[in-house]
Amino acid sequence: MLANTMSFSTTEDIGVLTDAEVLARSRKEPNLFAILVRRYEAALLRRAKKILYFPEDAEEAVQDAFTKIYLYADKYHIQEGAGFSSWAYTILNRVAYTKYRTQSIERGRRAELLPEHYESLPDARAEFLEDLSIRNEVMVALAKLPETAAKILRLQFIEGKSQEEIAESERLSIPAVKTRVHRAKKLFKQTYGEQNNAN
Repeated sequence: MLANTMSFSTTEDIGVLTDAEVLARSRKEPNLFAILVRRYEAALLRRAKKILYFPEDAEEAVQDAFTKIYLYADKYHIQEGAGFSSWAYTILNRVAYTKYRTQSIERGRRAELLPEHYESLPDARAEFLEDLSIRNEVMVALAKLPETAAKILRLQFIEGKSQEEIAESERLSIPAVKTRVHRAKKLFKQTYGEQNNAN
């Protein structure tokens, strides 16, 4: 795996560094980036395997995502209610879905997503994470929402969990999850719109 190809040497107790601190310092100390790879590679790979058919494609998507995370490190800023992991999942989702569509075309078949894929795709009307340049605006808007609304949106659209997985982890019925997602998206759209109009 990718983590096995990276190493770092330091007498400092790097285990106490937060993800944001590691990312910021890795720009000047590239070897430190291996810490983030070790912390998140397994989780991102599990997510990628839910989108892509073949394990080797999932591994490649994760490597591409880590490359983008490193290259776009200056675009990451700590936001209330959303940590580094949310940002990393967002980048992985984008890379994996792009790879899925590209490979589907190359293999001569339509790029049709499975039903569970649609659940984790951004809703066009809410303009979720369409481009990394609006990432900070999105996270600021999420931070302004009630915690219940912000959490349900992060789980489904950023971490890519299915509504069934959310229902299980949050101990809710699936209809309750659907209702919360619907209400949260309306709140987000309103908050995001007001935020942009104010700028």
